[in-house]
Amino acid sequence: MDMNVRTGAGQAAAPATPSDSGDDRDKGGSGSGDVPMRAFADHPVAVRPCSLAASLEILGERWTLLAIREMAYGVHRFAKIAGFTGASRDLLADRLRKLEAAGVVERRQYSEHPPRYEYHLTQAGRELFPVTLALLEWGNKWAVDQPAVDFRHECGHTVQTYPACRHCGAEVTRANVTPIRPRRSTPQPGGE
Repeated sequence: MDMNVRTGAGQAAAPATPSDSGDDRDKGGSGSGDVPMRAFADHPVAVRPCSLAASLEILGERWTLLAIREMAYGVHRFAKIAGFTGASRDLLADRLRKLEAAGVVERRQYSEHPPRYEYHLTQAGRELFPVTLALLEWGNKWAVDQPAVDFRHECGHTVQTYPACRHCGAEVTRANVTPIRPRRSTPQPGGE
């Protein structure tokens, strides 16, 4: 799945899709190992391993995403990141260390005496742009009365996120996605 950026005139809501309308009908897949989305609800209750959970372990905290926002805006010095986010220095230092350890941010020294560093997004960090844009769009719609910033595409229209399949270009919705269990590379005890 790719979170492409689509432009549209104004902030009009997109037409309702089955996933938007509350329609919980799920489609089954056609290939071996395909599981209808609803089937996940019928699994025995246990902590579900998931890439979303792993991502949130790294990114799922307010100050972390706000620091990433600032670096995406071109703010790279610690004091300015702290000032624009409102994070305490100790908290921000901790979040930046975790982002650096996860490979999302890299430090670049700009002063030797005293040693000072700038913080820059790595490729992994830059790939968060569509995620942060989608969160900002969601916040503009559901979390604030008046958006603080509007992003316009070079064509002049308001930027809107649009999840689309890279293969066929069709919109990605809950109703047209089928989870596929990855094939295991090594045999598991008691497995096939």
